[in-house]
Amino acid sequence: MRRKYRATELEPYAEGRPLSAPRKTKYYRDKQNGKWLGVCSGIADYTGVDATVVRIAMVLGTLMGMPLILFYIVAGIVAPKKPAELAHQSPDDAKFWQGVRASPRQTVRDVRGRFREIDRRLATVETYVTSTNSRLSQEIEQLR
Repeated sequence: MRRKYRATELEPYAEGRPLSAPRKTKYYRDKQNGKWLGVCSGIADYTGVDATVVRIAMVLGTLMGMPLILFYIVAGIVAPKKPAELAHQSPDDAKFWQGVRASPRQTVRDVRGRFREIDRRLATVETYVTSTNSRLSQEIEQLR
């Protein structure tokens, strides 16, 4: 038996849109901030290191005889270009995702800790509001 699809179910696949959103934890060439192919700028964005430092390390490594130019060209051809929707992130958002890429487990621990703190604070507020606080009860009664 063949299922009929509603138009809203097929919208993500219509008009050449990608099947999935770009991942913020993936390496992309950053052609917008790059000098040549955007490989060093992409590495800098991915790791959180300044792009100048990555470029200097690339030049020094090449001068020391490492085949980094070959790596650079292959990465420039193989690595995908940074999607437009990821190009204009806020500095805080970019820093957060760099932390996620560097240590995902630590990021999960930090987020869980923040949620525990929020939960603790909400429990304190709930306890205060539901307690037999005579002053609070009087103020509520005066509002009626």
